[in-house]
Amino acid sequence: MLTRLNIQNYALIEDAQVIFSKGLTTITGETGAGKSILLGGLGLILGNRADAGAMRNADKKCIIEGEFDVADYDLQPFFDENDIDYDNQTVIRREVLPGGKSRAFINDTPVRLEVLSELQSKLIDVHSQHQTLRMNETSFQYAVVDAWSDNQVIFAEYLSQKTAYEKLNAAYDALVSQFAKEKQESEYNYHLYRELHLADIKKGEFQELEVLQEKLSHIDLIQNSLSETYRSISEEQWGINPRLYQVKNHLEKIKSFSSVYDDLFNRVHSSYIELSDLEREIASILDKEQYTPDQLENVNQRLQVYYAMMQKHHVNSEDDLLMRYADLEEKVKRISDSDQILKEKKEELYNSQIELSKIADLLYENRKKHLPQFENEIKEILYKLGMKEADFEVKLATSDKFNAYGADTMQWWFSANKGNPKGMVGKVASGGELSRIMMAIKSVLAKKTKLPTIIFDEIDTGISGEVAIQMGEIMRTMAHDMQVIAITHLPQIASKGEEHLKVYKKQEGTKTNTHISKLTPQERLEEIAEMLGGKQISETALKHAAELLQFKK
Repeated sequence: MLTRLNIQNYALIEDAQVIFSKGLTTITGETGAGKSILLGGLGLILGNRADAGAMRNADKKCIIEGEFDVADYDLQPFFDENDIDYDNQTVIRREVLPGGKSRAFINDTPVRLEVLSELQSKLIDVHSQHQTLRMNETSFQYAVVDAWSDNQVIFAEYLSQKTAYEKLNAAYDALVSQFAKEKQESEYNYHLYRELHLADIKKGEFQELEVLQEKLSHIDLIQNSLSETYRSISEEQWGINPRLYQVKNHLEKIKSFSSVYDDLFNRVHSSYIELSDLEREIASILDKEQYTPDQLENVNQRLQVYYAMMQKHHVNSEDDLLMRYADLEEKVKRISDSDQILKEKKEELYNSQIELSKIADLLYENRKKHLPQFENEIKEILYKLGMKEADFEVKLATSDKFNAYGADTMQWWFSANKGNPKGMVGKVASGGELSRIMMAIKSVLAKKTKLPTIIFDEIDTGISGEVAIQMGEIMRTMAHDMQVIAITHLPQIASKGEEHLKVYKKQEGTKTNTHISKLTPQERLEEIAEMLGGKQISETALKHAAELLQFKK
């Protein structure tokens, strides 16, 4: 629950601290005194966007700090998930710097505004007048009914399954479209695949063919050069090898006379052996590499197949051509297997739809089961609030389509008076009636939720007298299980608070400041009397105020 709120340099507040207690706290003040400033400051520490124009002094930073007792609300997992130090007395701080930039902290750990907003949903429900306008929104109606029906876990499961189903459905539709397109192109794709298949493209062949083409294009030069080389080595009279043989024989005769001669002999002998081996290798090459003129033509024709395929498929390499072949092969295979593939995907989609339907049916049945009690409790509270003939009904009907909330449709119908036809609540209820219906909804949900704090911001618009007293009683009953803070302009509601805060403006020098103070019993009596009778407090007003407060002067 909210235990402390500090506001510095915000709107008309220079520096103020408010201490909050358990139970029901009422806040009053004249119009324009600054009651909304409290909510504005609270909104900042709960993730609302900062407005630099709301700063009292544009040259100083604005600081809003709130302390919350969260010991009983199982928030440790949230803190762990967001890597924030947990403390039973959690402090949230928001700093708005000159220029409009802001920073947010939870227990001195910097956090993003999204984290503050998520934490807000676990700490406080701020209900203002404009929220009654949401009553005819489908999302609001489902959220209320599901909270009453304890459907949170089932609904989360529904959303998860619905997401999975929609992904499968989208994938199936895409596959159908893709196969339809591929079938239109299938004949051409098969022709391309068949053409490449007959071309018998082999990895590495293209490079080998290019090397062979280069060789065959210069075969005369190659063979002439090798022949001349062979003759230069082996010719009997002038060849290098016969003459080297003679040199070797001459040195062999004297090698025994000196190590120098022996070394010379060995070197010449090694050269002779190497040259003889070279002579045999060249002879072997000349013998083996006998090419006919049509061999070059064959190579050129095979290369032309590669060039034509590369040009046709707009690729620049043999690897790219092989990839294209594999892609076409896959497409041809997919077309032949498409019926089976679609059958399997459709079965998967059907199974997902069946599972989604089961969860949606469970949601519907659970809602339907809990609606009678929900409707009765709403009508009972409306009766207490002066709407004795009011009728309230939730119309729930099954649907053949999945929507954001299940496979059903929901409408809230309302009639304020007996005999009047019911209509959708947002269209037939007046402002005061909407306030009372919303009060009833918040009251019944207080029994279901574990929310620490609820704030009512002048929810009492359009009501007065005994109805206001009953609304105050309902707030006080709600405050048995949670902290309730009510900003009100009605003395009947203000009198129900266990504590009473007053917001007022005061002229101080050249500036007007807003202050918030906790009223003593006597001050509270006078405040209620003033709310009843105006600035000139009469004995009658004091007596009436004392009756409301059950307090005697």
